[in-house]
Amino acid sequence: MTVLPEERPANEAPELTGHFYGIGVGVTPGSLSVAAWKTLQHADLIYAPRSRVSGASVALAMLDGLELDTGKVREIEFNMDGDAARLKSFYLELAHEIAAELQAGRRVAYLTIGDSMTYSTYGYLLAVLREVAPAAARTTFPGITSYAAAASLTEFNLGEEKERTLILPCPDDMGALRREIEAHEVVALLKIGHRFPDVLALLRDMGLSEHCVLASRLGLPEQRLIDGLNDFPSNFERPGYLSVLLIRKTRERRFT
Repeated sequence: MTVLPEERPANEAPELTGHFYGIGVGVTPGSLSVAAWKTLQHADLIYAPRSRVSGASVALAMLDGLELDTGKVREIEFNMDGDAARLKSFYLELAHEIAAELQAGRRVAYLTIGDSMTYSTYGYLLAVLREVAPAAARTTFPGITSYAAAASLTEFNLGEEKERTLILPCPDDMGALRREIEAHEVVALLKIGHRFPDVLALLRDMGLSEHCVLASRLGLPEQRLIDGLNDFPSNFERPGYLSVLLIRKTRERRFT
């Protein structure tokens, strides 16, 4: 017997007929995958996260030059202040909102900078959405990470043969960072911020600064790429958003 909506038991979750898509948009405009772009073209609603301290969505800026129906876009403001309770509350409210759209049968996309599953706030949303709407159809599309983009732009090899490559959020303890560098041939260092002077001093002390590449503000108008940190410019401000430092213990092998 078919159970009509009004006859559905109170403790039974409503059917979700829509589909949720996580879209990794990369860190340079127009670098998302063809499959992700086709999905965006057919989405009914596109969420574009925007920081409270930013005037525009950086994720949305990665779609510049593509013919996207802006009428589908819904910008959402968030504040990554590190408070776990506030973050949980924010993403819980957003997950319920998305679940309601899915229940209405809509195809909902959520844009995320870089790769969807690599140090991305998308992971917070996905975790809560799985709690709120466990039966919802979900598809996540990967995107190009900051370190992959920086490596390609500067021709920096992230790994040869059996070299060990580490992706690492910058620790506060420079002793810990030294040990990590010593244990790997290549390190992609993320989330550097105010620690940069200490990191630079450490690399110089280890004799590695000439083997490093710094990419700052990737994909944004103020993007800067610096190959080799021996003669680092004195007027350079600390690396900002979408920045990565690529470290190599030995110079990349050449065949010429």
